[in-house]
Amino acid sequence: MTQKLGNTVLHSLPDNIAAPRFDRANLSAGILHIGVGNFHRAHQAMYLNRLFELGEGQDWAIVGAGLMPYDRAMRDRLKDQDWLTTVVELAPEGLSARVCASMIDFVDIDPAQLVARLGDPAIRIVSLTITEGGYFVDPNTGGFDATHPDILADLHDAANPRTVFGALVVALLKRKAEGIPPFTIMSCDNLPENGHIARQAVVGYARAFSPEAADWIAEEVAFPSGMVDCITPATGDRERSLVAETFDLEDAAPVVCEPFRQWVLEDNFPTGRPALEKVGVEFVDDVAPYELMKLRILNGGHAAIAYPAALLGHHFVHDAMADPLIRAYLRKLELDEILPTVPEIPGVDFETYLATVLQRFSNAAVGDTIPRLCLDGSNRQPKFILPAIKDRLDKDQSIDGLALETALWCRYCLGRDEAGNSIEIEDENSALLRDWASRIFSDSGHESPQMPEIFGSLASDRRFLESFSSAAGMISSEGVAGALSKYLATGKPVEENRNEIFQQANN
Repeated sequence: MTQKLGNTVLHSLPDNIAAPRFDRANLSAGILHIGVGNFHRAHQAMYLNRLFELGEGQDWAIVGAGLMPYDRAMRDRLKDQDWLTTVVELAPEGLSARVCASMIDFVDIDPAQLVARLGDPAIRIVSLTITEGGYFVDPNTGGFDATHPDILADLHDAANPRTVFGALVVALLKRKAEGIPPFTIMSCDNLPENGHIARQAVVGYARAFSPEAADWIAEEVAFPSGMVDCITPATGDRERSLVAETFDLEDAAPVVCEPFRQWVLEDNFPTGRPALEKVGVEFVDDVAPYELMKLRILNGGHAAIAYPAALLGHHFVHDAMADPLIRAYLRKLELDEILPTVPEIPGVDFETYLATVLQRFSNAAVGDTIPRLCLDGSNRQPKFILPAIKDRLDKDQSIDGLALETALWCRYCLGRDEAGNSIEIEDENSALLRDWASRIFSDSGHESPQMPEIFGSLASDRRFLESFSSAAGMISSEGVAGALSKYLATGKPVEENRNEIFQQANN
C-alpha cells in the first residue's frame, strides 16, 4: 500500500528506503537556503542529513526560501510532506533511496517574510542556488549590472525587494541596526569564483543603494567560494512513478541523482559552520583550481555534447554518449583544448577525472536529458565555454573544437534539428538567439557573431570570428555529423595510453 510521505510514516517506511536516523524534534535552524531546487536537495541537504545522522551539528538545519513563482510551487509541494524529500540514487548496478530530513521549514513566498527570517540571529549562513544567470553579471564588463530592470525596481522600492540581493542587503542592514552579526553568504551555483560573484552582486546592489552600507558589507560579510557536483535530472512523472512503484511512497517532489557527490569549500565562515568535513566535504584555502576543473571539464563537457546530441535527435545523455561521433568529439575536445586550460592541482590527475566524468555521463540509470543540458545557453556559454576560448587565444592556441561547439549551439538556436523537427529553445534570450542563428545560417553566408552581451570581447576578436565562421560553414555544408567527422579527422590522433584510460567509460 502506498504511503504519503510525511513525519507520520518515517517509522513505517519499507525496508528498501532508509529513514533519517535522528529525531527531527532536536533540529533547529542555522542555514537559510534560497532557491530550493533538485540540486540543493540532492547535494547540500544530503550532506547535512548525513551529519545529523552522526549526532553532529543539529543546530544547522535548513530553512528554505525564494521569491520566484517556481519557489512557491516547490514550497507548496514540500509543505504537504513536512519538508521531506525522497532522494533516489541511480547507479548502473541498481538504485537506492533515502528520505532526506534536513529541511525543517520554508519561508512564505513574500519579501517581508523573507527579510524577517533573514534577521533571525539563529541564521548564520545563507546559501544560494539561484542559477548561473541569477547574479546580474554584465557580460561586457564582468561587473554587477546595476541597470537591470529588476535591480532598478528594488532600488525604487527597497522595502519590497523582488530580487535575492535586494532582500539580502535590507536584511543585513537590519541585523546591523539591531546589533546582530551578519550571516555568511555561500553560493552553491556552478560559477567560477562563485563567492566573488555573490560578493560582487551583494556589494554592487548595496553600493547603488547606499555607499556606506556597501563599505560595511564588503568589510564584514564573508562570501566563501565552493565547487559543487552531483548530476541531478529534473523531476517529472517518471520520477514520481519510480518512487511510488519501487518504494510504495507518494512523494510530490522526489529527487533522482547519481551516487557521485563532491563539495569543495573555502574555509571562510566567521560566524561558524557545520562540521561538514566529517561527511566528506573538502575544506581548502583556495577553491578556484577545483572550480575551474569542474566547470571546464564537466560543465564544458555537458555543453559539448548537448547541442550536437539535440540536433541529431538524442533525448538522453547516455544515448548521446553511445553515439560514436559525439563521444569521440567530446573526448578529443576535452583532451586537446579543454584540459590544457586547467591549472595543475597537486594530487589530481585530470585525465583520470575526465574518465570518471565520461563514466558518469554514460550512466543510463540516471536518465539525464539532453534538453536539460541545453537550457539557458546564453548564460552557460559565457561560464563554461567562452573563458576557455579566451585562455587559448591568449596563448595563440587552436580553438577549432571550441569554435565548433559554439557554432553547434548557434545551429541549435535555429529551433529545428537535422531531421526538421522543432526544438523549443528554453532561454531568456530565445528570440534574440533565434534571430542571430537565422542570420548566420542564412543563404547569404555566415555572419560573424555580434551579441557582445553574450560573447563579450570575443564578439570582435578576429581569430574567434574566423574559427566560428569556418565551423558554421562546415555545419552548413556537411551537416552536424559531417562537421563532427571532419573535426575528428584533423590534428593528431589520441595516444594509445589515453585510449586505455577511457576504455571502461566508452564500453
